[in-house]
Amino acid sequence: MATIFTQIINGDIPCYKVAEDAHFFAFLDISPNAKGHTLCVPKKEVDKILDLDEQTYLGLMAFSRKVGKAIEAVIDCNRVGISVIGLEVPHVHVHLIPLNSMEDASFKKKEKLTPEEFQEIAAAIHAKIE
Repeated sequence: MATIFTQIINGDIPCYKVAEDAHFFAFLDISPNAKGHTLCVPKKEVDKILDLDEQTYLGLMAFSRKVGKAIEAVIDCNRVGISVIGLEVPHVHVHLIPLNSMEDASFKKKEKLTPEEFQEIAAAIHAKIE
């Protein structure tokens, strides 16, 4: 069965899409650590990041960098942190998290946003993608 991320990519589950190209997809985390918390995933369904072929791995990092730079341009934060944990969903994903403190990276504190806030943030980040 397809992972939840594949279902999102295929449009079977709605999301707040930030960016997409032929190989990668980025969308807002619906349980964000901070406003602008975004997930970048390869469209190819692979469980572990180190199991990606080198071209996909490097492509994912380049795509994540582009999205991260757009997040920095939109969200007031000290920096955008990058985390790859991979235990929640068996589909490689890079967390891009706007950080102002170490607590923002802890996955313990969650932001509550309205659908309108999610839409505004996604549109603003998308507009800054180069």
